[in-house]
Amino acid sequence: MIQRRRNKKVKRIKVKGNHVILSLVCLVLGYMIAFSYHLTQKEKQRDTRELSDRKWEKTLDLRNQLNAQKETNRKLEKELAKKQNLVLENEKHLSKEAKAFYNLAEDAEKYRMFLGKVKVKGKGIKVALADGAYDPKVTNVNNYLVHEFHVFKVVNELYISGAAAIAINGQRLTSHSYINCNGPVITVDGVQHPAPFVITAIGDPDVLSAALNLTGGVKDQLVNDNIVFTLEENDEITLNPILGN
Repeated sequence: MIQRRRNKKVKRIKVKGNHVILSLVCLVLGYMIAFSYHLTQKEKQRDTRELSDRKWEKTLDLRNQLNAQKETNRKLEKELAKKQNLVLENEKHLSKEAKAFYNLAEDAEKYRMFLGKVKVKGKGIKVALADGAYDPKVTNVNNYLVHEFHVFKVVNELYISGAAAIAINGQRLTSHSYINCNGPVITVDGVQHPAPFVITAIGDPDVLSAALNLTGGVKDQLVNDNIVFTLEENDEITLNPILGN
């Protein structure tokens, strides 16, 4: 009886020893798992920190590049503004020069036109001066013939009224032109022309016509001298240049 109890006691002790070993194994295993987890988390934190550091460095580098690019852009904008101002000044200068050249070219064209060196086309009028009808009662034939002073009156009035170019029977007049009377014909710059004398002028037709038709003006004076006076307005008149010297 006593022997059986001892055997039971030994079995109980054995059971307790197994529990201790199992507990020790679990403890060691738990410590290893905890250490491994801790080590893993530490490595993750380190990796995360390194990654974060790399991102921060990259972000800082990109920010520095962006700031440098902005500074470069500001410098380029200032330089562009200077260049634009320079271009504007050059354009103003060229515009003044172009205007001056245009005025010179325009003046040269006018001078060539007055000198009869270029063909002229435009609106104007045609004035015809013809000898008066023969009157046997008039002993002096010159009293109904067209003379150079009659032509002068018309030409001078047309120039005063703004005529740009004038021709007599198609022959252009210049500032050096001269007109002489030789019986029934007149001589323009050495070229003889018989009556009727057609005086063609380029200019504003209304202005030129009104100047000649003034009461007591050129037309009335010529009619009083028995000259047949006719006036015609034209929308397009062409005067050829003077050929040769």
